[in-house]
Amino acid sequence: MTKTAAIILAAGKGTRMHSPHAKAWHAVAQRPMIKWVESACRAAGIDKIIAVVGHRQDELRAVLGDSVLYAEQKELLGTGHAVMQAMPAAAEVDTVIILSGDVPLIQGETIQKALQFHKAEGNAVTVMTAALENPTGYGRIVRDMDGQLLCITEQKDADAKTLQIKEVNSGMYCFRREALEQALQAVRADNAQGEYYLTDTIAILRAAGERTGAYCMEDAAEMGGVNDMLQLYEVDCIMRKRIAMRHMANGVHIWNMENTYIAPEVEIAAGAEIRPGCILNGNTKIAENAIVGPNTTLENCTVGMGTDIVETVAKDAVIGKNVHVGPFAYIRPGSQIGDNCKVGDFVEIKNATLGDCTKVSHLTYVGDADVGQKVNFGCGTVTVNYDGKIKHRTSIGNNAFIGCNTNLVAPVSVGDGAYIAAGSTITDAVPEETLAIARARQVIKENWTDKRNR
Repeated sequence: MTKTAAIILAAGKGTRMHSPHAKAWHAVAQRPMIKWVESACRAAGIDKIIAVVGHRQDELRAVLGDSVLYAEQKELLGTGHAVMQAMPAAAEVDTVIILSGDVPLIQGETIQKALQFHKAEGNAVTVMTAALENPTGYGRIVRDMDGQLLCITEQKDADAKTLQIKEVNSGMYCFRREALEQALQAVRADNAQGEYYLTDTIAILRAAGERTGAYCMEDAAEMGGVNDMLQLYEVDCIMRKRIAMRHMANGVHIWNMENTYIAPEVEIAAGAEIRPGCILNGNTKIAENAIVGPNTTLENCTVGMGTDIVETVAKDAVIGKNVHVGPFAYIRPGSQIGDNCKVGDFVEIKNATLGDCTKVSHLTYVGDADVGQKVNFGCGTVTVNYDGKIKHRTSIGNNAFIGCNTNLVAPVSVGDGAYIAAGSTITDAVPEETLAIARARQVIKENWTDKRNR
C-alpha cells in the first residue's frame, strides 16, 4: 500500500495575475509551476499525487498528463473544500501532504524532512512553516509551552505580542489521513466568505486531544508563492539562480546568472562556458569546453565538445565537435552538423545534414539537403527545395565546391569533387569531378552608355 499521498491545490482563478491562463500553468524557469511541485513530490519518493483542478483545468491536465490523479473542485469554496474533493483518491494511504500548485520553490528534500518530523513526533497535523525577518501579511505560528502548535493567527486578528512572532504559515501541511478525514467533517463555512478553511482543522484536532506540530523549513524562500506577475518574476529569479548555481558547482562557467536562462532538464558538462543572454531550453545537452553565447537560444539541441556558438538560434538539432556557428545563424529542426564544420553569419540550415569539415560561411540557405564532407559553399548559395507543392532534397558529395550565388534546384545531385561556377542555376545532376556552368555568356556592348545618354 502506498503510505503517502500528495494533494496539490491548483483550482483557483488567480485573479491578481490578470491572466487568461490557470495560475499554476505559468512557467518558472521554463517549467510550469505545478510541474515543479510535482517534481519535488517525486524527489521525496511520493508516487501518488492528486491534483485538485478547476479554473482552466484543461491547461493543467495538458501539462501533467497521466502522471497524476485528478480531483475537480467545481465550486471554489476554500482550501478545506478543495482537500475534501481529493480525499476519496487518498483513501488507501496513511499520510497526506498538502501543497500548493503556485509554490514552485519547494524541494523534495524539504518535503522528506517535514514528513520524517511529522511521523517521528506522532502528530495528527504538522504545519510547514518558515521564519521571516518581515512576516507582515502572514498568519503567525503560535506554539504552546511544549513547542506544539497552538494555533495559526492571521495578521488581522493578531495582538501586539503575536505580531512579534516571525514564524509564519507556509500553507503546506502533513496530516495523518484518518485525522484529516475526521477534522474535515467538522469544518464549517460559517464565515464572511462562506468558505471551508483548511486551517480550521488545527483547532478541531487540538480540541480532540490530537498532537499538532510545526516544522520550520531551513530555507524560507521555499514557501515563496505566486499571486501576481511581480511575484512570478521574483520566484523565477530565485529558481534560475538555483539552477545556475547547480551547474556552476559542477564546473560550468556561467558569466552572468541574471542574464542566463537554463531549463531544468538541460545538461551541461564541466568546462563549458555560457555567456550572457543565452536561453537553453528542453533537453539540450552541451559537452565540455563548448562555448555558447552571447545571445544564443538552443532548444532540444546537442552540442559537441569544443564547439563555439554565438548569436544563434537552434532547435531540435545536433551540432558536432569543434564547430563554429554564427553570428546570426539559424539552425532549424532536423539538422545535423558534423565535426569541424563552419556555419557562419546569416546562414540558415533546415532539415539538412552537413558532413565533417564542411563550410557554409555566410549568406546561404541549405534546406532539405544531404551534404558530404569537406564541401565549401560560396556566399549566397540557395538549395531551392520547394516547387510550390512538395519539398525536394538536394544531394552533394564529398569535396564539392559550390560557387557564390548558386541556385541548386531540387531534386538535384552534385557528385564528389564537382565544381559549380559562381552565379549558376543548377537543374540537372552534376557528375563527380566535373565543372558545371549554368549562366548566360557575358556580352560587352561598346559605347552603350554614350548612345543611351544621346
